[in-house]
Amino acid sequence: MKADRSLRRLTALQDSASTSRVLNLLITDQKHSHDLEFLKSPLFKNKVLNRSIIVKHRLRPDEYSNFKSPPSNVLKILFPIDGADLRYGAHSIFVGQTNYEKLLKEYFGDDLKPGSRDRVTLELIGSLPTLDPFLLREHLKRNGIDPAREYFAISDSDQQRMFNFVRTEIMDLVTLSGGGDASVSYASRLVEKLLSNSPEAGFEPLRDTLRLNEQEYRDGMFSWRGFLYYKWVLTDLLKPMHTIMVEIDKVRGRGAKSPETEAYIRDARVAIQEQMASTFESASRLIKVYDDAYAGLTHNNRPNEFRTFLLSAPTMFNDLGEQLGALQHIISFWRYRFPLGEKVTITPDEIMDIFMDFEDSLA
Repeated sequence: MKADRSLRRLTALQDSASTSRVLNLLITDQKHSHDLEFLKSPLFKNKVLNRSIIVKHRLRPDEYSNFKSPPSNVLKILFPIDGADLRYGAHSIFVGQTNYEKLLKEYFGDDLKPGSRDRVTLELIGSLPTLDPFLLREHLKRNGIDPAREYFAISDSDQQRMFNFVRTEIMDLVTLSGGGDASVSYASRLVEKLLSNSPEAGFEPLRDTLRLNEQEYRDGMFSWRGFLYYKWVLTDLLKPMHTIMVEIDKVRGRGAKSPETEAYIRDARVAIQEQMASTFESASRLIKVYDDAYAGLTHNNRPNEFRTFLLSAPTMFNDLGEQLGALQHIISFWRYRFPLGEKVTITPDEIMDIFMDFEDSLA
C-alpha cells in the first residue's frame, strides 16, 4: 500500500504543471524539446538535471537522518530512473544532504562542481522562499542567468497587470519626490527600474534619506520588490482560494474506501480549510507591516519606519514567500487536477494523496 501510494504521488507530480513549490523541468522539456530557440537557452546545462523535477520540500521526521542539522525546508531533486517516466521510479537528492558532493558527481558528473554555472543556478533557486516563476525569473536574471522564458509560465497579461499594480502602489512615493504633471510617466520609469535586474537603480536619493549602506540597500530593495509582488499575489488569491476551499469541502471519491481513509479525509478537509484561512491571515499581517511602514515614509513624515522595514524585509520576505507559496501551490495544483467546468472522477485514495500533499505544504 505504501509503495503504491508513493508511485501514485510520483506520477501525479510528473504530470502536473509547475507551481510555486514545484518546478517541473521534465514536462517543460517534453513540451518544447523540438524548439531550437528553447534548446539554445537551457536552465541547466546538465541534461539530466534539466529534465528533473525540483520541489520545495518540507522534511518529514524519517528524513532528518539525511542531515547533520536538518532544516525545515529543502530543495528536493527528482529525476526518473529511465530518464523520462516516473512510473518506473526516481532517484532523489536533497540539496545539502549528507554526502551531497558525492551524490552530485554520481548522478551529474562534473557539471555541478562548486562554482560551476549549474551549481550556482541551483543555489540561486534554493535561496528563494518559493519557486514562483516571476520571482525566480527575476532573481536569476539579476544574477546573470537568463534561460528561455518557457521555463517560467508568466503570461504577458500577468506581467502587465503586475506592472500596473506596482505603478499605482508607488505613486505616493512619486508625489513625495515631486513627480509633477508627468507623475504617471515618472512612476512608469521607476517601476521599470524596480522590476529590472537592478531594482536599486534610480532610488539612490531614498538610500541617502534612509542612511543605508550598500548591502542593506541592495537586499532591502530586492525584498521590497518581493513584497510588492506578494501584495499583488495576495489580492489575486482571495477569490480562487475561497472557491477551492468550497470545492475541497464538496469533493467526493468514487469507489471503495477503508475506514482509515474515510476518517483521514474527513479530518483533513477541515484541517486544510482552517490552515488555508490561517495562512492567508498571517500573510496579510506581514503585508500590513509593509503598508504601515510605507505610509510612514510617504504620508506621516516618519522615514525611519520604512528604514526599519527595509532592514528586516529580507527575513519577512522569506516567511511571506513560504506562506503564499503554500497557498499558490494548493490553488494551482487543485485547478490543474480539477479544471473549471469539467467533471473529474477521482478515487478516495487519490483524494487522500492530494490532501496529504496540501497538509505538508501548510505545515
